[in-house]
Amino acid sequence: MQRSSYWERVVAEGYRVPQGEALDELTTELVAMLSEPDPHVRDGIAYSVLQTWICEGVYDHLLAGLGDGLAYGLRDGLGDTGDRVALRRSYSALTLAAVIARDNLVQSLSPTAVLTWADHAVAWLLGEEDLRAWVPELGWVHAITHGADLLGVLSASRHLGTDELTVLLDVIAERLLKPAEHQFEGLEDERLAFATMSLLHRDLVPTEALESWLDRLARPAEDVDVSGPPGPANRANIVSYLKALHLQLLLGVRGTPTQDVSPEPSAAPDARSDLLIALQKALRSGSPWLYRQTAPSPAPPHTNR
Repeated sequence: MQRSSYWERVVAEGYRVPQGEALDELTTELVAMLSEPDPHVRDGIAYSVLQTWICEGVYDHLLAGLGDGLAYGLRDGLGDTGDRVALRRSYSALTLAAVIARDNLVQSLSPTAVLTWADHAVAWLLGEEDLRAWVPELGWVHAITHGADLLGVLSASRHLGTDELTVLLDVIAERLLKPAEHQFEGLEDERLAFATMSLLHRDLVPTEALESWLDRLARPAEDVDVSGPPGPANRANIVSYLKALHLQLLLGVRGTPTQDVSPEPSAAPDARSDLLIALQKALRSGSPWLYRQTAPSPAPPHTNR
């Protein structure tokens, strides 16, 4: 049974782990609270306590078990859009991201554990049907945003190499290309772009593969008849994502999961220049009526010999 007043005291006392109670029982209670419709209980208490304890090392000897339980939560009622199961999946993803971020620092988990969670994360994100952002009575549901955060920390894991990172890029593309009922309204485009930046800062995926991935993603965003009815929501979401990624590449970002664990974080990915050119080409072709088009190279002067 949920004990809101008990957990309110834990928060008020600086998140100290209560004495005299088993940590596994406390954790089970907190994880169950991740599906609470009340956003204060779910986000302000359950996630806040779990995230703090994870970051402070309380679970360092239990990361594998905690992560397994959260990964199981990703599969709870997948395909169902009921409030509680949707919230459990989304906030399990957010909390699992904290577990993996902790492992990126302390490096205690096996490759099998992290790669298994990555498989569950991919299956959940591609299969999730409840893409609501803000719901007045529930607060943030935020599956896409929390999924982006999970992909971001996975991209920084030492257990993921070139092949696995390429899969994460494909997952982002597949998710964006899927038909959607609503346009992004909760900074999903920014968070997906930020996760992509973390992946790009690994400098492991070849530029040719990145350009091919981008070409596939940008194809649906090519020029449409602006005098006709509005296009599908996923096209608008793809364009928003491409714009966000372009701006983050152009201005640079800080604090990505990859930068956070790098002894010498780079200011920009190695592929930055090539990707900026490819992104600008995609955005121009998507709105030729808006953006100045690059002029073709002049023909060389004709000479008589």
